[in-house]
Amino acid sequence: MSNFALLFCFAFSTLSLCTTLKRNDEPIIGVLAQEVHSPRPQKASYIAASYVKFLESAGARVVPVMINKTLEEYKTLFNSINGILYPGGGVSILTSGYANAARIFYELAIEANSRGDYFPVWGTCLGFEELTYLTSGKMLLSHTNTSGVALPLVFTNGSRESRLFKGFPAEILDALASEPITANSHGWSLTLATYNSNADLRKFYKVLTTSSDGKTEFVSTMEAYGFPIYGTQWHPEKNAFEMTEPYIPHTPLAVKTTFFMADFFVNEARKNFHKFQDEEVEKRAVIYNYNPVYTGIKSAFEQVYYF
Repeated sequence: MSNFALLFCFAFSTLSLCTTLKRNDEPIIGVLAQEVHSPRPQKASYIAASYVKFLESAGARVVPVMINKTLEEYKTLFNSINGILYPGGGVSILTSGYANAARIFYELAIEANSRGDYFPVWGTCLGFEELTYLTSGKMLLSHTNTSGVALPLVFTNGSRESRLFKGFPAEILDALASEPITANSHGWSLTLATYNSNADLRKFYKVLTTSSDGKTEFVSTMEAYGFPIYGTQWHPEKNAFEMTEPYIPHTPLAVKTTFFMADFFVNEARKNFHKFQDEEVEKRAVIYNYNPVYTGIKSAFEQVYYF
């Protein structure tokens, strides 16, 4: 696809228009790993399996993006995959291996998209927080009472016509606005007041939704104006794939939300045409080379991939 076609599709972002152009029907998306708190051999980093299932449910395959690799290794992987997801977790957004890899892929994505190479980035919870730091260069988060609670979304003006939400059925948008079906598991948030006071964030991101802990209004969903970069402070993957915590909603519309969010991001990745150098390299890279471990007895995650 030409650079013009990619930019044209991105600018207008309508399903009927984009489907008339070339499309990647076998997208591969990277999911960033992160450090475990007590590393052991073969268990130094992890990815929660719910993120893998989230992407697979919409037709993508997943490649784990390992921490502590070289810049050249990350560049090679960037040119092999069709998008990247920064998952939630509990490591530093400033100094961890997760943070370093996220920064490299963010910079590569900005550079690629600026030259017409469409490469989407998604941040969930910790990943959302990482994006705010990468864009602003500042730690702008505030403590909120949002650890283990389901909340409704407050849509901003015009946000239902955003790239992210435009294709959602009205019943799901109405449920998101009126029912507590978004799972929140974070102690830090980007308050709306902080967003409004930071020129870098205001210029780069459009706030699509806010949420509140009863005292503080914070940004809960955002998308970049000029790049396919998206963030949710809440966890869309949990509704369908995590059953260990009582606050996670599993109603029919909550589960449908999981799949519409996944479908949107995977369709963004379908607009990218990076490829592995050959089929054997691709087969060695995909997450099918690893086995998830059941951790639901002692963890907030049902299953985890360890590396």
